[in-house]
Amino acid sequence: MSSLTTRLSRFARPALVATALLALAGIALRISPSAAEEARVIPAPALDQPAAQGDGPQVAVIAGGCFWGVQGVFQHVEGVSNAVSGYAGGERATAEYEKVGSGRTGHAEAVQITYDPRKISYARLLQIYFSVAHDPTELNRQGPDIGPQYRSAIFPADAEQARIAKAYIAQLNQARAFEAAIVTKIEPDRIFYPAEAYHQDFLTQNPTHPYIVINDLPKVENLKRIFPEVYRAKPALVSRASSN
Repeated sequence: MSSLTTRLSRFARPALVATALLALAGIALRISPSAAEEARVIPAPALDQPAAQGDGPQVAVIAGGCFWGVQGVFQHVEGVSNAVSGYAGGERATAEYEKVGSGRTGHAEAVQITYDPRKISYARLLQIYFSVAHDPTELNRQGPDIGPQYRSAIFPADAEQARIAKAYIAQLNQARAFEAAIVTKIEPDRIFYPAEAYHQDFLTQNPTHPYIVINDLPKVENLKRIFPEVYRAKPALVSRASSN
């Protein structure tokens, strides 16, 4: 149920947010990573697609709650050259933040990830997605955000991505990797629409925003802790990619 007013309150009421931050700072120090969505070590995908020698950049689109944190996680993944916040699942005419926030557009807040398959595979990205980027057992919500626009969903680019995603969900459910069943939907043939500029690189540009401190920074820390071999300290920012 987060709205533009609540989630972007720092722009409208910076003095109030600064005051609240002093109180939140002490709280944040006592919050475990489960406050963001509980991260966990899960089995590696049994099915993957080996990269051909001549493969160029590939694209993956996923949704798992507020796109600020999901984008922030994948910007720190080695092999990812760009991660863009946006919308997928609905029509172009409704791909706007205030409209999507109604929960009636069919869109989910999503992230489009451009990656080098010679450095990281699609299935490996899904392992990070299920492990640290969100909780795949939450139906139409993540953390404090409620509604179908915050659903867990994968938007495969082709039949092979859909096959890998389905197989991995089945594998994790069979292994009982989570206490509850995975509710992630696979939604093929959906177009991704980039979100407004003020949503891009939000985690990096606003590391002291209360929402980011409580809900999203723990995700990046969990990436570093659980996947140290693919974590990189310098994020791949949208602003940097667009300036090249």
